[in-house]
Amino acid sequence: MDLYDALEGRRAVKHYDPSYVMPDAEIKELLRLALLSPTSFNTQNWRLVAIHDPKLRREIRAVAWDQSQVTDASLLLVLCGDLNAWRKEPHRYLKNSPPEFQEFIIPAIDAYYRDKEQVQRDEVMRSCGIIAQTLMLTAKAMGYDSCPMVGFDFSALGKLINLPDDHVVSMMIAIGKATAPANPHGGRLTVDDILVIDRFK
Repeated sequence: MDLYDALEGRRAVKHYDPSYVMPDAEIKELLRLALLSPTSFNTQNWRLVAIHDPKLRREIRAVAWDQSQVTDASLLLVLCGDLNAWRKEPHRYLKNSPPEFQEFIIPAIDAYYRDKEQVQRDEVMRSCGIIAQTLMLTAKAMGYDSCPMVGFDFSALGKLINLPDDHVVSMMIAIGKATAPANPHGGRLTVDDILVIDRFK
């Protein structure tokens, strides 16, 4: 499937075949491609928690409005962000860059994020949003459907997955084989509705 078809065909699907098992090789390829997603300063600050344990899936479903995709999808990912990724061995993100570039950019990373909690949080949310779309489009291109999810108790989910103190949960994504089509589109705004030229009036 090409990119245009994936964009046209991707929908938030709610119902999945619980008996379908995604091959490990396909999951690895899905994640490999997702990790090509861009992040500011290449900090790669997303952290993906794959929920395999059926008991944990049921516990998460209980704090996620009893949505069936939590237990029935082949793959359930909790997309988290490391708020302190920028300060954890930042040379890792630039190891293939020329030394002179590293000498310039590593202090710039520190200056951009240090003591700026809102900037740190905004950054991981942006990054998680980008990798989420990459995951969903890649899944569609591989013949799977997906559903981005924010309908859950964030605090309860964090406890269930033992979320570190310096991480935040952005969303969950369910991926698998659909057993029912997505609901009809609720309605899309036009380009004229959302495009502003140069400045707001």
